[in-house]
Amino acid sequence: MKISVNKIHKVNQIYGSAGHPAPKGVDDLVERIGAQLGAVEEVIRFGERFDGVLVARVISCEDHPDADRLHVCRIDDGGKAQGVERDENGHVQVVCGAPNVRTGLTVAWLPPGSTVPNTIGKDPFVLEARPLRGVVSNGMLASPRELTIGDSHEGILELDTDAAPGTPFTEAYNLVDEAVIDIENKMFTHRPDCFGMLGVAREIEGIYRRPYKSPQWYTPNPDFPTAETDELPFDVRNEIPELVPRFTAVTMRDVTVKPSPVWLQIYLAEMGVRSINNIVDFTNFFMLETGQPLHAYDYDKVMAQDENADRAAIVVRHPREGEKIMLLNGKEIQPRAEAMMIATRDRLIGVGGIMGGADTEVDDQTRNIIIEAANFDMYSIRRTSMAHGLFTDAVTRFNKGQSPLQTKTVVAKIVDTIREQADGKVACALIDDNHLSAEIMERESLHAPVTVTRQFINDRLGFSLPIDEIAVLLNNVEFDVQINDDELTVKAPFWRTDIAIPEDVVEEVGRLYGFDHLPLELPGRDLTPVQKDPLLTLKSHIRSVLSGGGANELLTYSFVHGDLLKKVGQKPEQAFKLSNALSPDLQYFRMSLLPSLLEKVHPNLRSGHKEFALYEMGKGHNLLHVSDDEDLPGEFDMLALVYATDDKQVDAEKGAAFYQARTYLMQLAQRLGIELVFVPISEEPDVPIMSPYDISRSAFVQTRDGVFLGIIGEFKAGVRRVLKLPARSAGFEIGLQELVDIAGATSYVQLPRFPKVEQDICLKVPADTPYQTVYDFVKKTLDDVRSPRTHALLTPVDIYQRQHDTAHKQITLRFSLASYERTLTDSEVSKMLDHVAGEAMHALQAERI
Repeated sequence: MKISVNKIHKVNQIYGSAGHPAPKGVDDLVERIGAQLGAVEEVIRFGERFDGVLVARVISCEDHPDADRLHVCRIDDGGKAQGVERDENGHVQVVCGAPNVRTGLTVAWLPPGSTVPNTIGKDPFVLEARPLRGVVSNGMLASPRELTIGDSHEGILELDTDAAPGTPFTEAYNLVDEAVIDIENKMFTHRPDCFGMLGVAREIEGIYRRPYKSPQWYTPNPDFPTAETDELPFDVRNEIPELVPRFTAVTMRDVTVKPSPVWLQIYLAEMGVRSINNIVDFTNFFMLETGQPLHAYDYDKVMAQDENADRAAIVVRHPREGEKIMLLNGKEIQPRAEAMMIATRDRLIGVGGIMGGADTEVDDQTRNIIIEAANFDMYSIRRTSMAHGLFTDAVTRFNKGQSPLQTKTVVAKIVDTIREQADGKVACALIDDNHLSAEIMERESLHAPVTVTRQFINDRLGFSLPIDEIAVLLNNVEFDVQINDDELTVKAPFWRTDIAIPEDVVEEVGRLYGFDHLPLELPGRDLTPVQKDPLLTLKSHIRSVLSGGGANELLTYSFVHGDLLKKVGQKPEQAFKLSNALSPDLQYFRMSLLPSLLEKVHPNLRSGHKEFALYEMGKGHNLLHVSDDEDLPGEFDMLALVYATDDKQVDAEKGAAFYQARTYLMQLAQRLGIELVFVPISEEPDVPIMSPYDISRSAFVQTRDGVFLGIIGEFKAGVRRVLKLPARSAGFEIGLQELVDIAGATSYVQLPRFPKVEQDICLKVPADTPYQTVYDFVKKTLDDVRSPRTHALLTPVDIYQRQHDTAHKQITLRFSLASYERTLTDSEVSKMLDHVAGEAMHALQAERI
């Protein structure tokens, strides 16, 4: 965002104000802007390029005796230039080839010794007196291009100043000490009003703690003239009010299109905007003044776009299939389907909020015009701009979210200016297609007034400002502030879009007062040791256990593609979808961690890893569980692990993948002091965490006390196929918060000093008898018969099913027993196992093998 120092000076009189410290020039202003408004990228000393340029008047103009296109001119500079040859009347001879040079013209003269402005910073060209075709020329008469205020080089610049000949060009056009301050755009992302000169001028007054008063015309409900001449019939139809909440337009007849006044050409050049003609330039000028982009259409060209139309029409809509438009920059595009387009009844004539079409541009033949100011959805503008590579000053302002309350204001002002400067006449009643709520229009502010206390502000800023001083700071930038005891009710002006909550007021007060006034005090520190976060402690313990077992931790995105959810059997409609995804591959919040891990299995197998375990700790979200706190997405801290072995590396001795994953989980549970049980799944519930698992080869994970933790199992054949998983793969996913609640410190168990006795017991049971049932029965029976002064351990050896006996399976368990008092014999252990076998025969129909 560029600002003109002299324009700010003219508006605000910032160089000195009673009762306040006066700035020390541009450097002081730049420092204050950088501290309290926005980072300054560059300061351009714009006025210095015109040093030596003088206002002169052409006294005579005769054809060159030896050149068809040259003219010999005598100019009056008031005798100000030194060291130049003059005639008896004190006039200076200059040879000029411009076709528009003539007697009586006021021009910009570059005398000998001056540098041509458009060569400064490149290869400076210093003028001197020299002959042209035998006639001496003292310097030159400058064109707009040579003065860096336009592109035209076909003729010299015709000045419209009343300044006397010999007046420095900088004095005639208020360019003495002129500088342009370029403020970084991203500093104003939340401040669309500061993309206009009025907004920046107001803020500068505010940071100098002086009251600002907007121009009288800058009001949300200005008076608007009625039709002054024969009507130019005109209609507006807005088919997308949800994206274009306000569209304001009017027609004008008999305008005079001509070059802009020189002051306007200079100002636009300072701001980096090319001068076109007076109508287009005034639309750009008021955009720069207010931040509200405008557009002018040639009324007759708009009429010509529709066959047999008796009145002009503008339709705001999305493009139809196959429609194209030629833009003002000469680029033809086929707009994206969601773009906001400006059209006639039949054809597109502009990309809303971005750029107009070439078919309806205002040119030298234009006599009747349509002036339009609208408010467009900032997000749609941004997407269309990126899709088509269109980056304009209008885009820069619209994609910050301009206030829709100022469209009528700006239209009223430019109409008044065109009536005065271009002889235009209002040719229809103002059309204001307004879809803002009646409440907003009545209070003339986008947000309801904010109530905040003095203490609330001071507590957050570290200040001790009295309530009256806070009110003055806000009043200086035109907030409406009401004081009630220690409470302020703050109503934002109509151009502000960012004041909605008390914290916004705090930020405003802090910036206007100056954050550099914050007290330089070190914060107090409590020496009480910080209590460890139990979740972080648990995660560290889990990493130690799983990494020690050879598993590898991954950290994947919390967002996934919808296709991945479908591949694992989850429903995307149950997930939170991102409205502005970082990437097309990151569309949804993941509902569980397992899909992210499964997606990484095949790439690791391709990289040559034959057997591995991957785990991750993170969060899951889904629409089935929403937080009670302001309807925010519910979050679930989860632990997921996947074990996989390349199909070519299958080791039969290691058993099914289920038991490999179970080994990791049991080891973790043992280290956390948790006793787990695995419960068969009878039917699949419709919850996202269950979707990838084959329930016939999976189990619910619970504690001995019945606390549900999660699920463990192997994966469905369809999931393995689409994700290219090996047949020998399995995993589990459990809740971390549940582990935090139940995990305890593992107790120390002294090992007996006497040798242990190990024996295996193999039980043949019906095939549908769960392993967990057999294990629990054997463990309980052994605990009942063994001495309490013994240390026992029961571990699985294998589960085996003979090919010719599918009705049964064999479960082998290893029993290890040691006494704290004496050495046990094999016969003592055998008796215990015999007792177990007998009990199992009655309870489980088990046969000892």
